[in-house]
Amino acid sequence: MTDNRTGANASTTTKSPIERKPVGGIPPESPSAVERAPTLPPRPAQDSDEKTPEAPKCDTCSVPKKAGSTRSKYPPTPIKVDKTQPEDFEGELATNNDLPSTETLKKIENYIVLDRHGKSHPFKTLYTGSNVARRVLIIFVRHFFCGNCQEFLRSLSEAITPEALLRLPVSTFIAVIGCGDPALIDMYVNETGCRFPVYTDPTRSLFDALGMSKTLQLGTKPAYMRRSMMHSIVGSIVQGVKQIPTGNVLKMGDQRQVGGEFLFEPRDILTPVTTPRDEKPKPISAFEEAEERGPDHDGNEEKRVTWCHRMKTTRDHAEIPELIEVLGLDQTATAGRDVGRGSITSARKGKGHSMAQEIRKLSAERSRTSNET
Repeated sequence: MTDNRTGANASTTTKSPIERKPVGGIPPESPSAVERAPTLPPRPAQDSDEKTPEAPKCDTCSVPKKAGSTRSKYPPTPIKVDKTQPEDFEGELATNNDLPSTETLKKIENYIVLDRHGKSHPFKTLYTGSNVARRVLIIFVRHFFCGNCQEFLRSLSEAITPEALLRLPVSTFIAVIGCGDPALIDMYVNETGCRFPVYTDPTRSLFDALGMSKTLQLGTKPAYMRRSMMHSIVGSIVQGVKQIPTGNVLKMGDQRQVGGEFLFEPRDILTPVTTPRDEKPKPISAFEEAEERGPDHDGNEEKRVTWCHRMKTTRDHAEIPELIEVLGLDQTATAGRDVGRGSITSARKGKGHSMAQEIRKLSAERSRTSNET
């Protein structure tokens, strides 16, 4: 009996996989079940199918994938512009020749400029005050090693002399302002042959306030450039090398700064010349003189800018013929060689209306009177 039950159990055990196979039940101890386990359950395949479309719907998963594409849909973060950098290296600067306002001139009149000795002067003392010409053309130049500006001053000094300005019926003069170290002014005067006083504004405060910009663009060659570009570059390098022993080789000023020309004139050309100090009746005290003038009047003639030009490139100074015309000089009587006088009509760069026409009338009347006598 025992043997029969054992045999029956054995036969049942060997047949159980075949009998249970159609049902789909696989005992965990069956070796074949372990091999087929990954393929039989439907859930892993279903889960993988469901995860594929759900992945983009997940916010946490989609952020890294769309990070690069979403940047173009939003405006860039505002960036602070570095004003010390040049505004334009390609082409001419988008500047203008609008005349400085009275408010601007009032703001900058006490800005400091330095002379060749390093002595400071308020800016207004260059164009107004005692012993100052009634009309003053102030020329702002680039750094002290700039061959382009040096060539401009050479042409200017040959064409317009202090003697020619003194012959005008209204006292007229010229002053030059650079942006380098005052220790280089003597070198600059020797290289250019400039016969007018040269000052400097190392902080470039006047340049900024009067709207002069920065650029390294050359622009077209002007008529006042008579030397080749290579000659100017070599000359600038030689000047810098000579300054190595003095320690001023890197003190020439900002190489990107460009300048311009500004003509200061009185409001009325017929304003009488101030009586010399020695001929004035002396007041009882200095306080009485101050009371007569009033607190808002310092005895200086009020000036305004009637004509100006701002450079758009590194060699864009106003042409010499235009300056001759603006100052009211006689072009046929000015000294120096030809500097392109025929281009005055077509190459006009500045903007404004100076007293040139009135000055020419006064000059003609003076000449006629002297001939009659």
